[in-house]
Amino acid sequence: MGLSDGFTDVPPGKIAAVVTHLRMLGRPPTTTVSHRTDMSIRLVPWPAVAWYRDLYQRVGEEWLWFSRRTLGAPVLEAIIRNSLVEIYSLEVGGRDEGLLELDFRTEGMCELAFFGVTPALIGQGAGRFLMNYAIERAWRKPIRCFWVHTCTFDHPGALKFYLRSGFHAFKRHIEIADDPRLNADYPSAAAAHVPIIRDP
Repeated sequence: MGLSDGFTDVPPGKIAAVVTHLRMLGRPPTTTVSHRTDMSIRLVPWPAVAWYRDLYQRVGEEWLWFSRRTLGAPVLEAIIRNSLVEIYSLEVGGRDEGLLELDFRTEGMCELAFFGVTPALIGQGAGRFLMNYAIERAWRKPIRCFWVHTCTFDHPGALKFYLRSGFHAFKRHIEIADDPRLNADYPSAAAAHVPIIRDP
């Protein structure tokens, strides 16, 4: 039985998510960056791997972000220090509390590779502030498409947030991966909304 035919078993120790791909094919009409005196956004032109990993973990751990945690330092450094990848930090009270990564490595395209704020800032307008900035920065380049993907492990409001921001869904797939919480370096208490299923 294929995935399109109904239920498909996911083996113990694995996680499965529905991934939705979204895109903009033109700059939306309202992308002005709102003024916030309590937060700012800065480009990090030469990010240290340790700094990136710390922010990536604090922003994404609750949503089971793991792809960058499994990369060795040289591989990760080559990505985040690539001249066609822009890394930004959302600063609040002098502390890095949000991550924005724009990937221009495919000609004519920009991927919103990673985007999020730390849990305490969710619902405080920080995500909208950061997204408005992301849209403005992406469309300053001569791109034809700005795209992002989100999944069912993400915040329940993430998909609606992207749609409200001007993205349109165009593709969906199922991702199956090893559950990172079964690895010693990922907290087993993370992402309580996704139960861990171990071998009997």
